[in-house]
Amino acid sequence: MTTTLDSPKPSIRRRPGAARGGEPPSVASVWPKIAWVIVIGFFLCFFVVPILWLLLAPTRTDHDIVVGAPLAFGSFSDLAATWDHVMEFQSGAIITWIGNSAWYSFAGMAIAVITCIPAGYALAMTKFRLREALLTATLLVMLMPSATLVLPLYLEMDAFGLDGSAWSVILPFALYPFGTYLAYTYYVATVPDNLLDAARIDGANEWQAFVHIGLPLAKPVTALVAFLNFVHSWNQFFLPYVMLPSSGQYPAQVGLSNLLMTSPLFNSATGVSHILRPEIALAALVTSVPVLVVFLFAQRSLVEGMTAGATKG
Repeated sequence: MTTTLDSPKPSIRRRPGAARGGEPPSVASVWPKIAWVIVIGFFLCFFVVPILWLLLAPTRTDHDIVVGAPLAFGSFSDLAATWDHVMEFQSGAIITWIGNSAWYSFAGMAIAVITCIPAGYALAMTKFRLREALLTATLLVMLMPSATLVLPLYLEMDAFGLDGSAWSVILPFALYPFGTYLAYTYYVATVPDNLLDAARIDGANEWQAFVHIGLPLAKPVTALVAFLNFVHSWNQFFLPYVMLPSSGQYPAQVGLSNLLMTSPLFNSATGVSHILRPEIALAALVTSVPVLVVFLFAQRSLVEGMTAGATKG
């Protein structure tokens, strides 16, 4: 009796990405990858490439930017010459503008934090007449474009004799309805009602409950409101442009527009000027540095503030 031994069959290795049975990948599995490539391509074209150009432009001459490769590094000597041209503009006016922006933004930020956190707490944790009306008004002001409020704000500041002063810019920045709404949603989602009820049972009034319970728990949202208000104030253009009469009072954004108008690239009547593409790019970078510095110092608190109200309890 003979025994026949079957030889082992060689194993078949599938190609990476091949479907079972040797079939090619289905169209349904390929489309998500194509969509991700398209999204990343748009991100690179409309965000990364302009930022990269802005970083490299001050290191080149205006002629090199026009006729040379769009993304190329020039030289440190060209960067130094560009810096000198920017500093020569109105005897270093850009430093004055950055100082003005810092004063307006930090002052408005401090007042916004002092007003938004208690207002958000009151709307979320207390019951009083006209509460719903105040919340609705806050939402409506949030939805209105800031430019629509410039004329009534100017008339109001003129009535109080504050037009043309720093307070005509600081006070409108300090009244920050979005910060109030952030504080409101944070308290609604994070602070349980029974915690405040226990404090009231122990004899604490509403102010004591806010100071000893509500305020310590609001550290994450306080940092978030402060940063967002600072960026909002720093980037404002139209309101300071209307309120402030002299160049020495301008913030950075209005100052940049003044710098642009002295360039022959935007104003052909200017004549000979050192303010060309490299100087404009460097000025934009310099005026963005303070916001970047504030973000680097506050990023941990910002993450905590954005995720603190994600879950209840």
